[in-house]
Amino acid sequence: MAEAHQAVNFMPSLTSDRGEVELSGPMWQEIYLSGLRSWKRHLLRFWNDFLTGVFPATPLSWLFLFSAIQLAWFLQLDPSLGLMEKIKELLPDWGGQHHRLRGVLAAALFASCLWGALIFTLHVALRLLLSYHGWLLEPHEAMSSTTKTWLALVRIFSGRHPVLFSYQRSLPRQPVPSVQDTVRKYLESVRPVLSDEDFDWTTGLAQEFLKLQASLLQWYLWLKSWWASNYVSDWWEEFVYLRSRNSLMVNSNYYMMDFLYVTPTPLQAARAGNAVHALLLYRHRLNRQEIPPNLLMGMRPLCSAQYEKIFNTTRVPGVQKDYIRHLQDSRHVAVFHRGRFFRVGTHSQNGLLSPRALEQQFQRILDDPSPACPHEEHLAALTAAPSWFDKSFTLIVFSNGKLGLSVEHSWADCPISGHMWEFTLATECFQLGYSADGHCKGHPDPTLPQPQRLQWDLPEQVHLSISLALRGAETLSSNVDCHVFPFSHFGKSFIKRCHLSPDSFVQMALQLAHFRDRGQFCLTYESAMTRLFLEGRTETVRSCTREACNFVRAMEDQEKTDPQCLALFRVAVEKHQALLKAAMCGQGVDRHLFALYIVSRFLHVQSPFLAQVHSEQWPLSTSQIPVQQTHLFDVHNYPDYVSSGGGFGPADDHGYGVSYIFMGDDMITFHISSKKSSTKTDSHRLGQHIEDALLDVASLFQAGQRLKRRRRGPGDEDSGHRRGFISNKTVDSKAPRTSTPADPFQ
Repeated sequence: MAEAHQAVNFMPSLTSDRGEVELSGPMWQEIYLSGLRSWKRHLLRFWNDFLTGVFPATPLSWLFLFSAIQLAWFLQLDPSLGLMEKIKELLPDWGGQHHRLRGVLAAALFASCLWGALIFTLHVALRLLLSYHGWLLEPHEAMSSTTKTWLALVRIFSGRHPVLFSYQRSLPRQPVPSVQDTVRKYLESVRPVLSDEDFDWTTGLAQEFLKLQASLLQWYLWLKSWWASNYVSDWWEEFVYLRSRNSLMVNSNYYMMDFLYVTPTPLQAARAGNAVHALLLYRHRLNRQEIPPNLLMGMRPLCSAQYEKIFNTTRVPGVQKDYIRHLQDSRHVAVFHRGRFFRVGTHSQNGLLSPRALEQQFQRILDDPSPACPHEEHLAALTAAPSWFDKSFTLIVFSNGKLGLSVEHSWADCPISGHMWEFTLATECFQLGYSADGHCKGHPDPTLPQPQRLQWDLPEQVHLSISLALRGAETLSSNVDCHVFPFSHFGKSFIKRCHLSPDSFVQMALQLAHFRDRGQFCLTYESAMTRLFLEGRTETVRSCTREACNFVRAMEDQEKTDPQCLALFRVAVEKHQALLKAAMCGQGVDRHLFALYIVSRFLHVQSPFLAQVHSEQWPLSTSQIPVQQTHLFDVHNYPDYVSSGGGFGPADDHGYGVSYIFMGDDMITFHISSKKSSTKTDSHRLGQHIEDALLDVASLFQAGQRLKRRRRGPGDEDSGHRRGFISNKTVDSKAPRTSTPADPFQ
């Protein structure tokens, strides 16, 4: 999502007004520290990881094994083949009365060693199985016999009832691609957007890099991949996010939005009470690892490491780099209202406060007439200066009851916060519910103390900083041109009937829409996840391919027939699918080149090719918001009660940020951002081009002939098709806000 902007700007984060910032320590030290950080994380969570560490076995399996050995010993059988006798000889001799105890201890030690060896074998076998990615390259409906055999073995070795972190020790490490393949793929990706002269110059830089620097840099990267948990993720977090000196607002943070069309209650405090309670319920489930692990296509576990920092986490600013601080627990929330800060406790002696009690506390803040102190009113503007908006996420509750979420990007990517947001919306609306008058269910607690008003000691020298930060934040936010619209002509159901990937379908439509908007092709950033690997984060899919360009040109050529355009469209979709799957399998381009560049900086090796690669801009940055828990929502009976997704700022001053979410089967919601200061972009204009492009592509298929449109260019007027809009209407009498927690969908 917003990572595209950070990926472009991580190079300036390695420079200062006095020149380039020297990375501390030699390469050997950095590799050592990288591995040390990984092992430290493992040791700190050792106790929590015990049950998941022995998965798919259980502590009861050890007891069963020990009992079986004792029974065999009682029957004068020795399953250890003499090993237990040798263990007994090594144990201290405590006298004749303790002879039986020595036998029990020897059996326990032998059972523990055998049990550990079996678990280790299971983990190694599962890790080898999960390293196979051939299934991803095959059609889901036409699996090969090899993939079917693999799937059966995975199910056997995966055990039953896994919890969130059960598969962490069995996930393979992200591989380091061949540097020759990466350079070849890079040159292929930039060919459609470069002139012949520029492409020849870039090819020359690439050949020089392969000849002079590539082998050395690749060797260090390969060494790190064997020592650290992930060869790229810790550097990605540090250099792309934590070392960035840009404002996190717009540039890095992203947002999530409320339900489409409806608001469960118009009462601000009530919505806040249910939402905060739902978030804390999610945290409780997270701490107890009661959240099932994500399985790709229902069969392949994904890395869950990013879930650890959802709560109790903040980004602490520093001079050259920030730091992520994570606390083990927290029993309060910070509330900001009308320039005032409050501390609101979330627990009592009896446990978590009820939604109604939380509503009461929030209402007390709303009713508090005390004004903000001098300079306190705009104190929060400091969080919009370079490196704030620092909380892992910020819940925003509007006066009409609408919800929003602002998410800091360094600790995790969108699918993680999206998973939490889906649970929050479904729980606060369908499970917790609201009374007939819009309040949270239950009764207030008059014994609760008043929320604690925070008092600030603001030195005079801070006053100017607050004013400057406020001015910068207002300038930055007022420059954002954001357009959100639901496309309701068709959705993923129609696309799947065409036997196509919904994501690839939209990506090709975006290429057509952007070409009509700007009259040229550009580098396109699409975020793909690499959580098939331990501590994997994201990879870039370079969606502007030669095949996509051929399709777009055909669509704009009036002499091309629909069958010809459709044939080129299918080729472009197949290419996009191949790039997406390669990225997910760790065979992408950008993360490898990024890591090579970081190594070159540590070694003080100058590479014009790598410098050229990481100076590129992304005029079109795109991302799909995944819907991961469809079972939480009844989209057929309550189609409006689904999150409308979220968005992010543009990665380029003259570019677009486009995110989209498939809402149910028949709707796609788009979030488009650009900068008002640019004379080349217009979010509403691109939105119309996206709608036209989707309809034009759909009309190539027989099932979409009813959606036939004339093809039109950037200067044509609006066709008069109905445009979607987001409304703030409150819930009607048919809404499920009074449903019982047992089963709201019956």
